[in-house]
Amino acid sequence: MGCVPNKKKVIVGMSGGVDSSVTAHLLKEQGYSVEGISFILYEARLKNTFTGCCSIEAINDARRTAEHIGVTHAAVDLRDEFIQKVIEPFIEAYLQGVTPNPCILCNKYIKFPYLLKIADEKGADFIATGHYARVEKTQQSAVSSQQLGEERIFLKKGVDAKKDQSYVLYVLRQEELSRLTLPLGEKRKDEVREIARMLELPAAKRPESQEICFIEDRNYFKFLEHLTEHREGPIIDVETGNILGTHKGLHLYTIGQRKRLGIAKGRPLFVTRIDPSKNAIYVGPREAAMMKEFVVKDVNWLIKSAEVQKCKSAEAEAIKASELPSFRASVKVRSMMKDEPATVIVLSENKAKVIYDEPQWAPAPGQSAVFYDEDIVMGGGVIADLH
Repeated sequence: MGCVPNKKKVIVGMSGGVDSSVTAHLLKEQGYSVEGISFILYEARLKNTFTGCCSIEAINDARRTAEHIGVTHAAVDLRDEFIQKVIEPFIEAYLQGVTPNPCILCNKYIKFPYLLKIADEKGADFIATGHYARVEKTQQSAVSSQQLGEERIFLKKGVDAKKDQSYVLYVLRQEELSRLTLPLGEKRKDEVREIARMLELPAAKRPESQEICFIEDRNYFKFLEHLTEHREGPIIDVETGNILGTHKGLHLYTIGQRKRLGIAKGRPLFVTRIDPSKNAIYVGPREAAMMKEFVVKDVNWLIKSAEVQKCKSAEAEAIKASELPSFRASVKVRSMMKDEPATVIVLSENKAKVIYDEPQWAPAPGQSAVFYDEDIVMGGGVIADLH
């Protein structure tokens, strides 16, 4: 990127980990005026400590890193907002038998909106995080198969396929993307670790951050047990309808789960469906958890293709199913899975149907499905119904 004219200012979200620490360093080296911001997000109810990437220890690491590389740093208390926008919806989703992604909720409602708010308050030009993804302004002709109605800021996969985090960023708005810089998008994790070691950053030896920042030891079942009431119900064989056992509460199960079922049938059984109306868990063989199509709601389009624009009022106009616009994409329903080829049928501006070419393993209501055109994120939404 080279030297930045007139010392433009950037607000960097610093979690105390290696990635955000190196991000702050790289931006300073590129000539930005850098200010690090850490969010205090959650206080464990069972211990008088903070957990995960928002822990007191992590925030202290971020402060020490800022001092080490010579940038300013501040911490902002967002505990109330985090509980309201992330923790409570996370708990409620599991009680309703769906599988939420709290990282996506945090990005949508907490991290990026507040980074942008702080940037505005401090007169900063840009915001930055340590995500492995890229933000680019790309000409229309660069998009391989989509016809765009306007030039937009594109979100793209990071070059390190094993660390790509574009999946959890699909909820960003154009306003956020237009001011976001992601220095790690062009780098690989081992390069970032090496930079941290060479600079002797406090975070250089820190392990990878855990999947859900507010849950210790990645044990979300234990977390939910302490915060929710147990309501037992039947475990039903999806093939025969027979009751095979009793579950301990819908919040302790997710589609595709095999462990902790407490039943034996002489062959592996997996959760294939969760029915909150009957308070029932359905189980079956592995192939029963393979799904080929589902409906996605709350779609955020990062690229409004011609197909999407045609369908602005599809529901109101009651367009026939055979006439609904569609396009080809690759789709992933979990951050660490490979995106697979599918047809996306546009049902309305914020609703779509995904039909995979081949059945995929255990997509679950509440998870996000993200659509890609090669390495460009087209958009995504929350899985609502399975078929």
